[in-house]
Amino acid sequence: MLLPLMAGLLALTACSTRQMADGYIPAEPDYGEASQWYITDRQGEADVFYVISTETGDYPSAADGSLCHYADTYADSLRLPLLSEMEGVDTLLSGRLNFYAPYYRQCSLQSFESDSLARQRLPLALDDVRRAFAHYLKHQNQGRPFVLAGFSQGALIALELMREMDDSTYARMVAAYIIGTNISQAMLDSVPRIRPAQRADDTGVTICYNSVRDASCTLWPRSAVAINPVNWRTDSQEATLVTEPTPLQPVATQQKDTLTVHLDTASNLLFVSGYSATDYVLPLIGKEGNYHSREIWLYRDQLRENIQQRVSAFK
Repeated sequence: MLLPLMAGLLALTACSTRQMADGYIPAEPDYGEASQWYITDRQGEADVFYVISTETGDYPSAADGSLCHYADTYADSLRLPLLSEMEGVDTLLSGRLNFYAPYYRQCSLQSFESDSLARQRLPLALDDVRRAFAHYLKHQNQGRPFVLAGFSQGALIALELMREMDDSTYARMVAAYIIGTNISQAMLDSVPRIRPAQRADDTGVTICYNSVRDASCTLWPRSAVAINPVNWRTDSQEATLVTEPTPLQPVATQQKDTLTVHLDTASNLLFVSGYSATDYVLPLIGKEGNYHSREIWLYRDQLRENIQQRVSAFK
């Protein structure tokens, strides 16, 4: 499957991407403009810098009718799905912390149907977020500790931010939540900033997990980094999670699932049993029994509490 390959592919330059890309390419976001950010300033002691997942599909451009494979961050209709994820994740995870999420020209879901398309298109998205992160550090962060988080395509990009991070920036990073992708052993070996989390309160570490019904449902090879976000253990001890199964229905109308969650140390996959929802299959590249689209929703309470716990430990 494509997503785990992207960490190595992102080494391509954005310049080569622009030359190679097919179809219409939207205007470059200007991160000096407020419209290119979703920000919640709670006067918190730390920030969450979040890179959203893939919310864009291929669409005909208004400019010339050719197919566009990137989000247009200046088009209201195309911004709405991006905004919806930003608002949702902010509400679920931030707690008392400040929240910063840039709009960026993410590549479309169809881009992940082949390695060559993803290789060609992802660096443009990375270049946008790279510029946004630099702007955030210079103009918005004001020296506060920060949590770096990304989901799916956003997780791939967040990994690249860690690869490029300098010492002074890393010294302020409370933790990195790399959700919905794998971290290869080669990347773990080559990026000293990636230190696998071992417990609930270590800092400067990377949190990664992937939830499945069983090993046959995975979308990618074994991740070298994995932890159970329910009990924050790296062994196979089971944990019980009681939660509403889907964000697509009002919480008050749902019967809660009682899930058993344990980390299978052979595959480093999070095995989840007892899940009742059937709305979780990722379009185009997903498979039944893979809970990719619910990686934040299912563990939202645990993630929110853990982010605050790590911030407190860091402070």
